[in-house]
Amino acid sequence: MTARTVAGHEDADRRRWWALAVIATAQLMIVLDITIVNIALPSAQRDLGISDADRQWVITAYTLAFGGLLLLGGRLGDLFGRKRVFTVGLLGFALASALGGAAVGPAMLFGARALQGAFGALLAPSALGLLSTTFSDPRERSTAFGIFGAIAGGGSAIGFIAGGLLTEYLDWRWCLFVNVPIAAVTAFAAFNVLKRDHVGKGRRLRLDLPGALLGCGGLLAIVYGTSEAVTRGWGDGLVIGPLVLGVALLVAFVLVERRTAHPLLPLHIVADRNRGGGALSVGLAMVGMFGLFLFLTYYLQAIKHFSPIVSGLSFLPMTVAIVLSSTGFAARMMTRVPSRNLIGPGLLLAAGGMAWLTQMRVDSPWAGMVLPAELLIGFGMGLVFMPAMSLATLGVAPNEAGAASATINSAQQVGGSVGTALLNTVAASATASFLATRIAADPAVRAQGAVHGYVVATWVAMGVLLAAALVAVLMIDHRPTPVAATAVEGGAASASAVRAVDGRPSPRAVARADVRANVETGAEVRAEAGPERPPAD
Repeated sequence: MTARTVAGHEDADRRRWWALAVIATAQLMIVLDITIVNIALPSAQRDLGISDADRQWVITAYTLAFGGLLLLGGRLGDLFGRKRVFTVGLLGFALASALGGAAVGPAMLFGARALQGAFGALLAPSALGLLSTTFSDPRERSTAFGIFGAIAGGGSAIGFIAGGLLTEYLDWRWCLFVNVPIAAVTAFAAFNVLKRDHVGKGRRLRLDLPGALLGCGGLLAIVYGTSEAVTRGWGDGLVIGPLVLGVALLVAFVLVERRTAHPLLPLHIVADRNRGGGALSVGLAMVGMFGLFLFLTYYLQAIKHFSPIVSGLSFLPMTVAIVLSSTGFAARMMTRVPSRNLIGPGLLLAAGGMAWLTQMRVDSPWAGMVLPAELLIGFGMGLVFMPAMSLATLGVAPNEAGAASATINSAQQVGGSVGTALLNTVAASATASFLATRIAADPAVRAQGAVHGYVVATWVAMGVLLAAALVAVLMIDHRPTPVAATAVEGGAASASAVRAVDGRPSPRAVARADVRANVETGAEVRAEAGPERPPAD
């Protein structure tokens, strides 16, 4: 092995951690933007004259485009190169954020939010796909996915804090403008740090246009229907119609994908019990998580009269718990215990936190009621996100990593959308029933009715988390290989074992290490002789 080759390996080793920083920053920006605008929404509504009936479109425009285009975004990364799609997504996200921050009317803001969602649909699956292909060593993979999982789980809470600070001390527009420098710097770093994975025209597979129309159309219809349920109720025609249409389009999508040579979503990806179980568990978990953010935000601001900043800071313990659980415990145990032994108990812990919140009252103290629940939920979800994200792309061929990443991102988005609509409807119905037999004009009674609605919805969220735990235990059967455990326990000894006496890596040792890593991730070890041909789906 030449000195130039050794230097190339060492440069790649150093750059992969910078690549993790770039990927994590992009993922944090995506997650933050889902919640950071929530805090700024009342100020934006007053400033732009948005009606109460139309204000939901500030949120819905983003979720519609993001959730509906995820499958297409993931496949575009597989076909044109994830680095290219990732960079385009970042630059587009920066442009859309600038347009939103400079909005002079409701239509301009709604359009900018839809553009943000569309470019976010390019970013999210590409980020997870890049992470999967960058880290193949079991020990490093667990660390990288621990960080990524912590961001996926805790980023929303950070969005509330950032939104409160920017809205109170600057202006609501900075909740959008703040993305511009972050996205621009991250795009520049991505161009210089991420490995080139460009797919040439001669090797590029055709895009499955019928699958794109059916799959994206189905997701768009479902997200739209559940979003409209927040204001219209589940019995409205504009809710039932899109939901039925969405299911019908997804059924047609499955039938088309079974007969397509190069499908948008290869069905064996979701047919795998580990990936399917992980995606379903995360989707159900997001039902409860989005409900938690929604009701705790209202409880803290409307009932406890916390300011936006204090409300945002109140979510910080849960964020810290997610980070500690994900990076400090789950990342270490992922290569030692079966994945369901982390995901299942994690969901049970989160359900325990929800059970604690069911005792919430108008005069409950934050430290005695909200804080313990946040810690339980945070520690529990930290055990869920990291192994589930890793399972999403584990063993997937490189040319299908984007589609696999889009699957779990779609599960998150649809789960969050359904959870917000479902639990909001449950809470509103419970509150209305409570006030129907009491003096609704009394402010104290109205506060009791609102908290009663939150509690009933929290019971439902707890039930969904228990169902998610059952799904994880029954469906997920992935176990770490002895190679993975050895990699963790060996640590530095394994790293030094591949070096020769003169300090350079031994070719045989490097080859054996590469084979071992490829066996662990399920990737094929392909011969490098001759031109590379496009892999068949």
